[in-house]
Amino acid sequence: MPYDATKLRDWQIAEEAEKNMPTPDEWREKLGLEKDEIIPYGRLCKLDFMKIIERLRDRPDGKYIEVTAITPTPLGEGKTTTTMGILEGLGRRGKNVGGCIRQPSGGPTMNIKGTAAGGGNALLIPMTEFSMGLTGDINDLMNAHNLAMVALTARMQHERNYDDAELAKRNLRRLNIDPTRVEFGWVIDFCAQSLRNTIIGIGGRMDGYMMQSKFGIAVSSELMAILSIVTDLADLRKRLDEITVAFDMKGNPITTADLEVGGAMTAWMRNTINPTLCCTVEYQPCMVHAGPFANIAVGQSSIIGDRIGLKMFDYHVTESGFGADIGFEKFWNVKCRFSGLKPHVSVLTTTIRALKMHGGGPKVVAGLPLPDSYAKEDLKLLEKGLPNMLHHINTIRMSGINPVVCINAFHTDTKDEIAMVRKAAEEAGARCAVSEHWAKGGEGALELADVVMDACNEKNDFKFLYPTEMKLRERVEKIAKAVYGADGVSWTPDAEAKAKTLESDSKYDDFATMMVKTHLSLTHDPTLKGVPKGWVLPIRDVLIYSGAKFLCPCAGTISLMPGTSSDPAFRRVDVDVRTGKVQGLF
Repeated sequence: MPYDATKLRDWQIAEEAEKNMPTPDEWREKLGLEKDEIIPYGRLCKLDFMKIIERLRDRPDGKYIEVTAITPTPLGEGKTTTTMGILEGLGRRGKNVGGCIRQPSGGPTMNIKGTAAGGGNALLIPMTEFSMGLTGDINDLMNAHNLAMVALTARMQHERNYDDAELAKRNLRRLNIDPTRVEFGWVIDFCAQSLRNTIIGIGGRMDGYMMQSKFGIAVSSELMAILSIVTDLADLRKRLDEITVAFDMKGNPITTADLEVGGAMTAWMRNTINPTLCCTVEYQPCMVHAGPFANIAVGQSSIIGDRIGLKMFDYHVTESGFGADIGFEKFWNVKCRFSGLKPHVSVLTTTIRALKMHGGGPKVVAGLPLPDSYAKEDLKLLEKGLPNMLHHINTIRMSGINPVVCINAFHTDTKDEIAMVRKAAEEAGARCAVSEHWAKGGEGALELADVVMDACNEKNDFKFLYPTEMKLRERVEKIAKAVYGADGVSWTPDAEAKAKTLESDSKYDDFATMMVKTHLSLTHDPTLKGVPKGWVLPIRDVLIYSGAKFLCPCAGTISLMPGTSSDPAFRRVDVDVRTGKVQGLF
């Protein structure tokens, strides 16, 4: 150790590291768990959340560390790699450390983004299982979600085919579902753009109800959003009865409870409340739990994972999806509000290449090689991009936290470029560390680990951006101006009317405000880089997730079903037929 990350692919590093990965019994002994608190799944295991949290309920919480990033390039800037690096660095310092990250979707894994397992010597293992279904949570969630659609479409067919007397014989009441106001669709865990808009029920009267329908990617399901924020199985059961799947002809919501399907959905998802235990290539424990969309949902691993992590470890690390304008803002104002947990520090992952892009560098396109200019020193371009980092530092500081800037080092970064970024971060009042975890693992992350520990010992004044009493449109205005840097907000007439209706109904008072916008810009327009000035955030709709209790103001168009690229990752994935091992994952 460390492995030569310049010569070995991620899957090759993982394959070597997995040879000595702890067994479930070894994890139980290492983590001080009781025998019945480990649920074996082959060489993996789940942690029995309810049993662990009950036994450790009186143990003081450890230090709570969140990882976020500047506005990324389409290639990503290494938040998961940084998360693994912090775990490894703290592990090298002899600390009792663990973490929790999101489960990746099969869509990005088989498309452009890859596995989201980190990379190089800052990698999560077992990589194949992590990348391809793990212990079945996403599969269980898909079955539960699609069962709700089976219940809905079957009910629509039966109400069309039978009169009220015949329905009564079958112990059914007429729901009068409006086929033009079906909110739910189907889910599949791949990027399948041809399924975004579909027609179902083609055939005769016994072949279903013919209507327009749709598919989303599994992690965009409201069920995944719910899994990320529930506190226990009872909470999951309650929320799965409150999902709005459609509206009736009078505009009243039709819920999963109306369809009498919430119990069966919970049965499918009963095992999903227990996090799966994985680890870094240096064998620091890291749970994997939940994987909600960061655009339209909270974009975090679960509250459950953080609750038991803070009891089990002296330092617990979690990661937020996308840049600080989306990921940290939702961690700050939604996840922490729901969980009641307060972070000790936020780590802002920063790369030289992304800052150069924000300074006006060539366009970065996912799936295509990075332009050569990003591999050459260019201090002027870098200096022009620094305001993006400074903007995110200020966002984190608004929460009462003084962030740690992590310069996620690439071999092409020069000493002068690193010095410029460090100087700018420190002049803004942030701590800063250079980390070479990708190349060197924990040894390369020692400076980062030391700075993070120092920051954890600093008392902060964590506070939310807005009170729960603030109305929806005021919240959106606050977020747009303070976090994104907008001059204000514009609402389409329909969106504003919807917002006013929601504001007047007290049942939505405790719903979280879950902003929906691109992650590639501080604005709603992904082409606008840096820190744009003189712009207004347009809101075109407000989505209602009644089970998760989210109100989602939409800025721009966000598809719940990504498309597969012309050069997807699956072209390079294969199996060694002699050993059965998967190759080509990255």
